[in-house]
Amino acid sequence: MKSVDLTVQIETAAVSGRSKSKDVAAYPDRQKLQRGNGLQQLGRLQEALLCDMELPLRRTFYPLGFAVEIITNDVSVLDAGVESFGHRRLCRGSAALQVRIGISEGGGPECPPEPVRREYNHLYSLVADAENQALLDFKTCTTFAWLKRSALKNKLYFRYNFLEKIVYLLLGASVVTDMHAACVSKNGKGILLCGDSGAGKSTLAYACARTGWTYTSDDTCYLINGLDIPRVIGHSHRFRFRPEAKALFPELAGRMVTPRMEGKPSIEVPISELPRVSTAPEARVHSIVYLNRRPSAKAKLVKLPAGTATLRSRQELFSAGDIRLKHEKILEILSAVPTYDLQYCDLTGGIQQLDLLAQNTSFSVA
Repeated sequence: MKSVDLTVQIETAAVSGRSKSKDVAAYPDRQKLQRGNGLQQLGRLQEALLCDMELPLRRTFYPLGFAVEIITNDVSVLDAGVESFGHRRLCRGSAALQVRIGISEGGGPECPPEPVRREYNHLYSLVADAENQALLDFKTCTTFAWLKRSALKNKLYFRYNFLEKIVYLLLGASVVTDMHAACVSKNGKGILLCGDSGAGKSTLAYACARTGWTYTSDDTCYLINGLDIPRVIGHSHRFRFRPEAKALFPELAGRMVTPRMEGKPSIEVPISELPRVSTAPEARVHSIVYLNRRPSAKAKLVKLPAGTATLRSRQELFSAGDIRLKHEKILEILSAVPTYDLQYCDLTGGIQQLDLLAQNTSFSVA
């Protein structure tokens, strides 16, 4: 039976093959048509991937003083780059990182939602919806963002949620370690103001700047990797306030509230529009102060154990995998920096204690 079955199968295959050959011979254009349809389908699939977008426009910017080349197909992306990074020039030698942003026509009338962020080891994604997303590879410092024009129409949304986020993530994976801290200086001594979100870092930093302190950053500092002494870079070109700061500083009256990542509303003001503010893009870290604002608290500084800043800064890291391990190692440099808890209830008392710290670190603390 096996031999008969085999014979039948072979004969059937042969007949089938002859029949197919006759069909092809009888309809010579059918094979070409099928091949053409298949190529069209593959072409549509390839086009849907948006993997061959032409990006003829490029410009190099210097966020935090490092070279970053933005490559795109829309001049509005470069215009946004000027607003976000046009204030700085190259001050640190390094190969330029590249950020590719492709813009497609279309999109709904509404601004896309805030992107959802996901990270696994050296891979990072920002996904607002199916049409607006970005992918980053921290190991190779490769990134691409696919966005609809509707996401670009709201320039603040585009800058905060994609352009600046992508650039600072790449810099954080390669040349700096970001810290949740403000920075002000006096007498050449830089002081990091740390604390939870809402602790008053930006408010106290600006209050110090109004009384003669030098301003470097309001709520995010970047520790420069590879140095023997801790030194940070900040966004000294602008201030970002919480909306409630209008009640403390009359010059903020009438300022528009704008959206930010993590859903935090803020008031962004170029430093050039604020009176009597001295700035420095970088500062050497002389002391670290954790803000502890409480009603009726007597203003005083309490010395914290050595290593406190390193431990707390590690807990605030958003990186993962190998990048996180690198950041944790870099943060060890903060272990030797004098660290304090600042208890205060109003800006005047807080500034007075910081003045004492900047004048003489040997003064008595609680």
